[in-house]
Amino acid sequence: MSKYYIVSNEILPDVLDQVVEARELLQSGAVRKISQAVKAVGISRGTYYKYKDHIFLPSKGLGARKAIISMMLEHRSGILSKVLDAMSEAGTNIITINQNIPIHEVANVVISFDMSEMAESMERLLERLMRLEGVASVRLDAVE
Repeated sequence: MSKYYIVSNEILPDVLDQVVEARELLQSGAVRKISQAVKAVGISRGTYYKYKDHIFLPSKGLGARKAIISMMLEHRSGILSKVLDAMSEAGTNIITINQNIPIHEVANVVISFDMSEMAESMERLLERLMRLEGVASVRLDAVE
């Protein structure tokens, strides 16, 4: 399971700032394609793809703390309900749930949620979800 830290960018390679800048250009609509974003900030596409899912800025506003997780769940009754119960116990507020049709008895589920009232760390929540029966994988996709 991954661990998450808050670290000053002063000790990190400049490339991580550039990845964040490229993602912000894409999200704001200033550029439309990844190739344009990486060219604008001076990094390669490979560098962008290597780090884009692993570097997040903390929220600028206290009330705007949102996250997105992806999970692979076994296709059995009650598993999604257990996931939602665990997230509720952790103090999250679910915003959206998107579940794809199961293939080979496993379904991809993407959940966005407000974590501003979360009673535990993101790392602990992800560990809790991973321990649930029927949860094959859990991944943090984004944090705002």
